[in-house]
Parts: sequence; C-alpha cells; structure tokens
Amino acid sequence: MLVLLPPSEGKASSGRGAPLKPESLSLPGLADARAAVLDELVDLCAADEDKAREVLGLSEGLRGEIAKNVDLRTAGARPAGEIYTGVLYDALDLASLEPAAKKRAARSLLVFSGLWGAVRVTDRIPSYRCSMGVRLPGLGALGAHWRTPMAAVLPEVAGDGLVLDLRSSAHAGAWKPKGEVAGRTATVRVLHAPTRKVVSHFNKATKGRIVRSLLTSAGVPGTPGELVEALRELGYEVEAEAPSQAGRAWALDVLVDEIH
Repeated sequence: MLVLLPPSEGKASSGRGAPLKPESLSLPGLADARAAVLDELVDLCAADEDKAREVLGLSEGLRGEIAKNVDLRTAGARPAGEIYTGVLYDALDLASLEPAAKKRAARSLLVFSGLWGAVRVTDRIPSYRCSMGVRLPGLGALGAHWRTPMAAVLPEVAGDGLVLDLRSSAHAGAWKPKGEVAGRTATVRVLHAPTRKVVSHFNKATKGRIVRSLLTSAGVPGTPGELVEALRELGYEVEAEAPSQAGRAWALDVLVDEIH
C-alpha cells in the first residue's frame, strides 16, 4: 500500500540536527528537479525579501519564513514526519505509533511537496516554506515542474498494490496515476454527513485518522475494493464509486458527523 499525503502549511522548527543531505533523500530520480527548486528558492529569498514574499504568497506577518528558506542548506534537518504538523498530522500522530506501525508508515507514506517533490516520513529535511502552488520566476509553476520527473519515478514507487490518494488538488496535479496504476488507486473525500459538504477540519482530521487506522490494523488492503471493506470494518461510513472505465481511479466518500 502506498499512501499519498499533502504536506502541512505550518511546520515544526528545524531543530539542531545535522543539515540536509540531498543525496540521502528517498526517490533519487527526483534529485535534479529538487536541486533546481532548492537553488532558485534559496537565491530568491537571499536576494530580495519583498519579491520572495510576493512570489511565495506570504503575508507581512510571515516575513520570517523567508529567512528560513535562505538557510535551507545549513539548517538542522529532522524526519519529515516530525517537520509536518497541522490537523492531519496531529490526527495521524506518528510519534505514538507502535514499532510495527512505524515501520509500515516508513514504507507506505509519501508526502508531496513543492520543494522536495515527494519524501518519505523518515527522510530528514529542514523546515521550509514553499507550496506546490508557487510559481518561481525561473522554473515557473511548481506543479508543472514536477510532472515529468514524477511520471518517471512514481509508477515504480507505487509497486503493484493499492495506492491511497489523500492529496489536495494542488498536489494531485504534480502526479496523476495512469493506466493500471490508476485502476488500483482510490481517492478519498471526507464529507460532513448532515450537509454533504467538504469541511476543511473534518477532511484533514479524518484523513489522518484513516491513515492511522490502516497503519495499526492487522491486514493491509491490496485493492480499492478491499480498502472499502477495511474502512467499513474499522467503523467508517463509506460510499464507493468504482471507475466507469479502465485507467481511472476509484472515488470514495467518507461521511462523518463530528471529529472526536
């Protein structure tokens, strides 16, 4: 099972660990694309703070994030699972998992990122600010920048099992499963049952709880159909729509009344 996650907008501090070692990151096929974004982002933030703030879409109150980007090569690095914070990651709570579930998380979870493309939760990265929606002056839109290298790398990473896609639309544009990979991919929406609308907090928290439930359960679903059964057994109310034609993903709606 491969689980595709969005990053969090807010991130923990880098800490005092050893600095980034780009060559140590997973998915080495993304190395050149990562280096291109890293180089331009650092140079932009070091050269013109006002322009960097405009490009990154930061408010005046977040001006300090620009200095964080300037120091990306020298700042301490921590596992990505510790860097990413926010509602989804609070609900997932990687730190409290039992050892077996942590090993499963290290194998299964892939976090998409405007800066790194995609990283595993065990990859050591510094704290940064660069969303997938950013358009850098030299490279252009990051979503488009990542499409070609992702198309070359991700099908192999997906293996031959289930792909659970929990990304936001901005990150989904960087890689869209195709062909037989799409046929074993399931996308998930979380709907507030009384209104049948997507509500941000419900959506993020429930996705975190779903991933945690799957990591801690005895079995691993191998197909979208098995995923539907597994989620229902775990107590989730799921509506599933199988693809109407080959090469398309399953669409799952998880209905929730409230978050505990």
